[in-house]
Amino acid sequence: MSQGFTGPKLKPPSGAMILAEARSVLELNASLLLSPVLMAAKRGDGHPVLALPGFLASDLSTALLRRYIGMLGYEPHAWDLGRNFGGVYRMRQLLRDRLAFIHDASGGRKVSLVGWSLGGVYARDLALHMPHAVRSVTTLGSPFANDVSASSIRKLYETLSGELISDAKIEDIQSLAGDLPVPATSIFTKTDGIVHWRTCLVKEGPRAENIEIVLASHTGLGVNAAALWAIADRLAQKEGEFKRFNRFGPFMLAYGKPESGRN
Repeated sequence: MSQGFTGPKLKPPSGAMILAEARSVLELNASLLLSPVLMAAKRGDGHPVLALPGFLASDLSTALLRRYIGMLGYEPHAWDLGRNFGGVYRMRQLLRDRLAFIHDASGGRKVSLVGWSLGGVYARDLALHMPHAVRSVTTLGSPFANDVSASSIRKLYETLSGELISDAKIEDIQSLAGDLPVPATSIFTKTDGIVHWRTCLVKEGPRAENIEIVLASHTGLGVNAAALWAIADRLAQKEGEFKRFNRFGPFMLAYGKPESGRN
């Protein structure tokens, strides 16, 4: 994606980091063991939350997340579009229709979007084009900024989605990496084995922040206890308000120092 990108060229994660993604099983097991602690998170106000899965994943991947936020008092929704074979442009209208349906069915309540990996790219695109229906955006290991071609599965993505990263429109590249019209939180890990972690950073501002989960995996972010706690905290904010995430709490050791999003 050289068009519209002027920063330094980034390298995809190494083969060793890809193999280390297997630790996501440990992250899942840890979250199940820590479920009593996770249930101490702030309660929700019942507003709808749409969970968007990553590349090659289905709604099964977000089942734990949806169950968790449902137990906290939100109205969780799956994306209901089968397995995610990619294609930001190919999937755009289907996603807009899905968001519009949830928004209308909830009586016009704004929908919070939680997107994992590619699902987070979809979420940011939805917020840019349908801000009237979006309350907030939380992304998990989503590559939308800097050199987004720095992915260990780039070729696989392009083959299955039918969309080349280099063919993306300049205005879309710049918009996805820019400021959103709604509060935005990017949850990432520097030990990501799928995408370079710098591609996940938002430019921090009055309504945008980055939260690092130390030693997490890309494929485990959506089930990582510290990430789930952060998601619950972000969802609990009142509509139209934004306060930076308070790292103190039961998972404080799992959060890294704040990242500005600048190179």
